[in-house]
Amino acid sequence: MKKIVLVYGLIAGAIVAAMMLITMPLYEKGSLDISNGQLLGYSTMVVALSLVLFGIKSYRDNHQNGQITFWKALQVGLLISLLASAIYALTWEYSYSSMSPEYKKKMTQVYEDNLKKEGASEEKLKEQREMFEMYERNLLFRFSFTALVEMFPVGLIISLISAGLLRKKEFLPATEKV
Repeated sequence: MKKIVLVYGLIAGAIVAAMMLITMPLYEKGSLDISNGQLLGYSTMVVALSLVLFGIKSYRDNHQNGQITFWKALQVGLLISLLASAIYALTWEYSYSSMSPEYKKKMTQVYEDNLKKEGASEEKLKEQREMFEMYERNLLFRFSFTALVEMFPVGLIISLISAGLLRKKEFLPATEKV
């Protein structure tokens, strides 16, 4: 299981890391619209974490004789998601440290403007500003937030769906070896 988690987790992590490294300079230069960043980011996460399905299937077919329990499949999926999320957070730390202070302010302002459009109270805006300050100052908070709040929930959902589907040996059955 360790090899499958490493292979699929590293590939999923490489996909989100590469996309971030490609797009961050484009956002900073204004070539891409920062307000669409979340859509592109989460779309990339879904594509990358689709490897969870293939990782679980590989484990089921090659190590479990074509059968796997929901819980074992979920375990494989979550481990792949954790590894990919850690790579994502490490890449974000690199990108974040290389951003200009002006761009970080612009990023924060776009988020705050969106909250205002949604009708957030002044108290809510104050709380968000305080959270952004903590995010800026505290590496552990930033890393944890990036890995566990941004990407891992996507991996959790995909892992749950994949585990539910792949526990049925009829779903994408193993091919017979010739």
